[in-house]
Amino acid sequence: MYLKKISLLNFKNLEAQSFDFQQKINCFVGNNGVGKTNILDAIYYLSFAKSYFNSVAIQNIRHGASFFMVEGDYVIDHRNEKIVCSLKKGQKKVLKRNGKSYEKFSEHIGQLPLVIISPADRDLVTEGSDTRRKFIDGVISQQNKNYLLDLLAYNKVLTQRNALLKYFAANRTFDALNLSVYDAQLSEYGTRIYEVRKAFLEKFIPIFNEKYQVISNDKERVDLVYKSQLNDFSMNSLLQKSLEKDKILQYTTAGTHKDDLSFEIGDYPIKKFGSQGQQKSYLIALKFAQFEFIKQQSNVVPILLLDDIFDKLDESRVLQIINLVNNDEFGQIFITDTHSERTENIVKQSNKPYKIFKL
Repeated sequence: MYLKKISLLNFKNLEAQSFDFQQKINCFVGNNGVGKTNILDAIYYLSFAKSYFNSVAIQNIRHGASFFMVEGDYVIDHRNEKIVCSLKKGQKKVLKRNGKSYEKFSEHIGQLPLVIISPADRDLVTEGSDTRRKFIDGVISQQNKNYLLDLLAYNKVLTQRNALLKYFAANRTFDALNLSVYDAQLSEYGTRIYEVRKAFLEKFIPIFNEKYQVISNDKERVDLVYKSQLNDFSMNSLLQKSLEKDKILQYTTAGTHKDDLSFEIGDYPIKKFGSQGQQKSYLIALKFAQFEFIKQQSNVVPILLLDDIFDKLDESRVLQIINLVNNDEFGQIFITDTHSERTENIVKQSNKPYKIFKL
C-alpha cells in the first residue's frame, strides 16, 4: 500500500496544492510555518477522518474559506483507490472511498494503517492519563474492530450513567434499579476492554523495549507499566465500592476509563528523570513499536509520518533511527525537516528512492 498523490483545497494554510509521491521516501523541507506539518496532517486525515493536531474539525478550514477537501490516490494490492474527506461549514464531514460515502467513520479505521511521530507526542509524557489511553486505543483500534465498538459503547454508557448520577443529585433521589442497568453494561464492555488492553500490552511491551534499545544503543533500561483498577478488582465490584463516592461527585470514579500507562526509565518516571533526548527516544520507540505491532497484526505495512523528529537528537540516535528505517520492513515514509541539507544527507544513507519537496 502507498499514497500515489494527494490534492488539497483550503486545508489549514494550504489553498490549492497537489503532490505526486515517490513509493518509498518523501521529504518536505522549508522554514517553520510554510505548511510542512499540515501536509502530513492531511495524509493522517485520509486514514482517520480527523486531524492529529486539532480536534476541532472546522478549524482545519483555511481562514476565509467555507470548506476544505483532501483527496488521496492510493495503490492497494495493485488496485487504484481514491479516498476523499471534506467538510463544509454548517454541514457534516464527509468521507468517501471510491465515490461511496461511509455511514460510520469507524468502518474506515484500519483500512489505511498509518503511524505518525511528531513533537506533539510529548503530550504522552506531560499530559494526563486520557492521552495515554487514547494512544493504546488508537493502536488496538486499527486492527481490532470489535474493540473499537466496545470502546464507543462503553463511553456512551458512561456518559448516560454520569447524567443519571447528576439527575439523582439535582432531584435528591436515587433509583438503584435504574443505575444497575448501566452498571451491567459498563461491567460487560469494561471487562472486555481491560482484557484486550492487557493482552495487547503483553505483546507490545517487548517490541517497545527492543526498539528503545536499538535507538539508545543499549544505554538505558526503560519500562512501560499498565496501571488499571481492574488488575485487582472486577469491574462490577469497583462500581459497587465507589457508589457512595460517585453519588457525591456525580460522576463515575472507577473503571477502565481511569486506566493509565506509566513511562519509566531505570524504575523512575521518565517525565521527571528523563532528559529531553531520552524522552524523545522513548516516544519514538513507542511509535516504532506501534508500527511493528500493526504490521504484525494486519499483514499490511503502515505508512510512516516523521514530523521534525531529527531535532534535539544527538547524531548517534539519529543514525540508529535511520538504521531502523533502512530495511525492507518499512514501506512509504514521509519526513518533514527545516534543514534541507540534513534531510538529504539522512535519506541518502537509506539507499532507498526518495523525493524532496522544497516549500
